[in-house]
Formats: sequence, structure tokens, C-alpha cells
Amino acid sequence: MKVHFISIGGTAMHNLAIALHKKGYTITGSDDEIFEPSKSRLKKYNLLPEKIGWDTSKIKTELDAIILGMHAHEDNPELLKAKELNLKIFSYPEYLYEQTKNKTRVVIGGSHGKTTITSIIMFVLKYNNIKFDYMVGSQIKGFETMVSLSNDAKIAVFEGDEYLSSPIDRRPKFHLYKPNIALLSGIAWDHINVFPTFENYVEQFEIFIKTIEKNGTLIYFNDDPVLKKIVKNNNNEITKIPYSTHKYIIENNISKLITDSEKESIQLFGEHNMQNVNGARLICNELGISNKNFYKAVSEFSGAAKRLQLITKNENTNIYLDFAHSPSKLKATTSATKQQYPERELVACIELHTYSSLNESFLPHYKDTMNKADLAIIYFNPKAIELKRLKQLDKEQVKKAFNHNNSKILTDINELVTFLKNINFKNKNLLLMSSGNFSGINIAELATNLTK
Repeated sequence: MKVHFISIGGTAMHNLAIALHKKGYTITGSDDEIFEPSKSRLKKYNLLPEKIGWDTSKIKTELDAIILGMHAHEDNPELLKAKELNLKIFSYPEYLYEQTKNKTRVVIGGSHGKTTITSIIMFVLKYNNIKFDYMVGSQIKGFETMVSLSNDAKIAVFEGDEYLSSPIDRRPKFHLYKPNIALLSGIAWDHINVFPTFENYVEQFEIFIKTIEKNGTLIYFNDDPVLKKIVKNNNNEITKIPYSTHKYIIENNISKLITDSEKESIQLFGEHNMQNVNGARLICNELGISNKNFYKAVSEFSGAAKRLQLITKNENTNIYLDFAHSPSKLKATTSATKQQYPERELVACIELHTYSSLNESFLPHYKDTMNKADLAIIYFNPKAIELKRLKQLDKEQVKKAFNHNNSKILTDINELVTFLKNINFKNKNLLLMSSGNFSGINIAELATNLTK
């Protein structure tokens, strides 16, 4: 099979390119920008384009498929030529379905927790020596790539993102997988640039439930009233299994699951993660893994990258990095960190980076989301607002929206670094939250300096 990637440098795209290369496919690709770690990883497999930019000479009739990335535009010259030649054009979720349509597809959806739940399932399956294909939105310890496809695996586990599939396919990605087993973790409005109303956003999850294969299974978080309502109103011929927060306690800053026979220490923490664990357990049960084997495996799971990831620590300070950016994620992550270490002060720092978070009409949704933090730092880069063609925010506007009685609003990354360096972190934890990269600063280096 000969496959060409338009926009090969994307996070999902380059991982899929590597996965297909490992499967024996002939892969070519183009992009107008490729950053690390995509660049080094593509180079490792001799998949890095010789030059940056679009090259219509790569679009030939002998290609079996074109995979179009979200980063490309509708007027992309390679895309236009592919259409002219009447080549088969897929978004990457469409192609993942094509590769796994004869397998048992497990799809994890929801506004939050998708990556963690998917990661737990993957870790447990691998721990129990069960072969499977996968696609997940983060790097996980023990897995070289974020996508893997094979000829012999009978199971495929996908993180089901609700964002759009490609520039020419405006359907949410998770509508294209047609799961046999699905999980929904909850619904909290996000991506307002695509789904302008909450009702429109909720509708995407209603459609997702309808895509579950006949006689399939839906596992859903029962304590989310919106999700509970749409599940109840659905009359598909599927099995519906509710779940709630797994019972747990915290002893000496360690979370322990309360099981039928004992208390199982785990490295994850926070009520939200206890929900994630319970959802993952039920999925694994559906795949034939007993509770005993699940608990044994999950006790060794250290988490996915940027999901309450411990960057560094000393005897009285932990520094975490988390992908939290929406109001619900921000509140859950801040609360979890404070609950785990109630005796330590919590400094929580959020970078407003997404279209939603930098939109003045959405900003009020962040009210009280960081109230569990002793000090709340909100950072945003005016250049990011300019690039998204949004109205500029002012500091007082942001401060009022978050409604925190001890907050600091910063718009310069050097100011932020200096401010953090001037804090005495003895008996304090630092939580850094962003779906971006804090304007490119070296997080690991900063964390090391703060804990010296």
C-alpha cells in the first residue's frame, strides 16, 4: 500500500505515518512546518520530507490513499491535485476505522479524562499480554508511539476526540469509529469555535451514542446529569452500564482503591482519576480481564504525559504538569492536587491557550475553578490572542472572571518565570496547567531550578 500524508508533522498524523510504515506500507508526506518531537521521530524512520512545503509532484495516480491532516487548508495544492486525480482521500479517523473495521473497536469519549482512561486500558491490556491496536492523545510509558496498527490484533482501543476530522470533513472524529464498546466520561462545553452553543456540543455526544454498533455496549459516568439524560433518551439496541467514582481513601499522601478484598495503592490521585479508573475497569471487564488482574496492573500505572505528571520533587515540594485547560478540567485538577496534599500550600498556574479560554464570552465559565489553590496564577500571551483573531483581554477582566481572592495575572513569559523563581516553595506544591507549552519555556529545567 502506498499512502501519502498531507500535513505529516501533526501529533496524530506523524504517529499514524510511523504505524503504517511499521506495518510495511510505503509512506510519503509533506508539511509547511514540522516541530519536535515529530521531526526527530519521522527522521528516525526515514519519513521526514526532504524539504518543508507542499509538493504536488508527490501526488500520483499510483497512491492508494491520501490522509489529510487538520493543519492543512481546503485550498492546499496537494489536496486540490488529489481531488483532480480522483484519489481516495481520508481523514485520519476515517483511515483508522478502515484499518480496524473487522476488529472489536473500543472508543473512549467525553469532555475530560479520555486520555487517562484510554491509557489505563492500554496499560492493563499490555500488562495482561493481550494484543491490541490503539490510538491515544498522549505519550505513555512503555509505548513508543501514540498509534499502533497490526494485522493480528483483534481489539482496537481509540481515544475518541470530539474535534473536527479534517478541513473537508467537519464531523467530530469520534463519530467515525463505530465502536462495539464505548465509554463516555462526562460532558462539559468545549471547542466553542466549532460548537457555538452548549446544546450543539451535547448533540455531538447524542450522535456518538447512535454510532455504537448494534448489540454493542455503552459505559457512562452516571453522576453527570446531562450525560445521564441523553443516555436515558437513547433507544439503540445496546447495553448501557453506568459507573461512578471508585471508592478510595488517602493515607500518607497516597491514594488507595478500596476493593472487595483489600486496599490497593495507586500512583494516580484525585476524585476525577478515581472515576477514570472505574470506567477503565469496566471496559477491561468487557474485554475479559478480571477485577483482580485489573487492580494488579493499575497499581503500577504511573499516568500519561501531561496528565498530573510529576515533573520533579524534593522532600517538601512536588511540581506537576497537566493538560487541563477547560473550566471543568481546571477545577478537577486543582482540587485533586490540594486534596492529595492538604498540609501543603498549592500554587496553581494556568496558561490560557485555547480558542475557548481566550474568548471573552467564554471567560466567565472559569469563575471559582481555582479556588482550592492558595495562589492562582493566570498567564496568557497577547500574541496567541492575535493569532486566533480574537479581541484582546485585559488583566482586570481576567482577574474578575476567575474570582480568586489571591491571584496574579501575567502576560509576559519572562515575568512569569521570574515570579515563580521568587516564591519560596518550601512546603508548597506547584501545578502547571496548559494545553500549550507556556510560550516554549523549558518546563523540566524551570522545575529543577525551583526545587533546588
